[in-house]
Amino acid sequence: MNRQELIKEIKEKQTFLCVGLDTDIKKIPQHLLHEEDPIYSFNRAIIDATAPYCVAYKPNLAFYECGGLNGWKSLDKTIHYLRENYPHHLIIADAKRGDIGNTSKMYARCFFEEMGVDALTVAPYMGEDSVTPFLEYPDKWVILLALTSNKGSHDFQLTEDATGERLFEKVLRQSQQWADADRMMYVVGATQGKLFEDIRKVVPEHFLLVPGIGAQGGSLEEVCKYGLTKDCGLIVNSSRAIIFADSTERFAEVAAEKAKEVQQQMAELLK
Repeated sequence: MNRQELIKEIKEKQTFLCVGLDTDIKKIPQHLLHEEDPIYSFNRAIIDATAPYCVAYKPNLAFYECGGLNGWKSLDKTIHYLRENYPHHLIIADAKRGDIGNTSKMYARCFFEEMGVDALTVAPYMGEDSVTPFLEYPDKWVILLALTSNKGSHDFQLTEDATGERLFEKVLRQSQQWADADRMMYVVGATQGKLFEDIRKVVPEHFLLVPGIGAQGGSLEEVCKYGLTKDCGLIVNSSRAIIFADSTERFAEVAAEKAKEVQQQMAELLK
C-alpha cells in the first residue's frame, strides 16, 4: 500500500485507526484455549470483527516470539490471513529492528520478503547504515522510532545538544535525507501531547504512527489538534482497549463495538 492508496482508504472509510494485535495467550478468552492455535483463532476473530473500522493492523512481535516456534507460526498464519482476506489494510510488523548493515539486511529480508508485511518499525539509534537496508524495498514502509509513549522516553529522546536541538528532532531532521514521506513514517507516542506541534515543524507531511491511545492514556483529540495534516498524516494505534475489552465468548463483538466508537470519533475529527 503506497501513500496515495493509504490516504484513499482513510478518506473512504473515515478512519485512521490501527488495531494492535498484541495477543497475550494469558489474556485471551478461556474457551479459545481448546483451539488448535488459540492465538490465531483469537486474531482471526478480532480481524473479522474490526476490519470495517480500521485501515491497519499491527502485530507486536514480542507477543509472538515469546511463544517460540508456535508463536511464529501463529504470526505467519495471521499475516497470511490478512493478505488473503483484507488486502486493503496495511500490515505493520512492530519489531523495532535495527543493527549493523548486514544484519539489518537479513531483518529486511525476513519481514519484507518471507513474511510479506507492508511496514516495519525500525530503531534508528545505530544510524543511517542500519536503516538503509530496509529502504531497499521501494514498495515497503520504514517506520522510525522518534518520540515514544513510555515514561523512559524522557531519558534520552528529549536531551538537547549544544545547539538546543533535542535528540528526537535530530532523528526526524537527519532521517529525511534517507527517504521521503512516501516511504518513511515515524513513531510518536500519543502521550507526548503538545510536542506533536514541534514534530510537525520538522516533518509537516510524513505519516506518524501513534501508539498510546486507550490503555496508556493518550488523548486522541490532542493528537489530532497538533498532528493532523490535509492528508490526515496519522495512523493511531489501539491495542488492549479494543482486543481485550471483553473476555467472554462475545469478545469479538465487543471489540467491534470499541473499534466502531473510535472510528466514529475519528470521522468527526477528520471533518
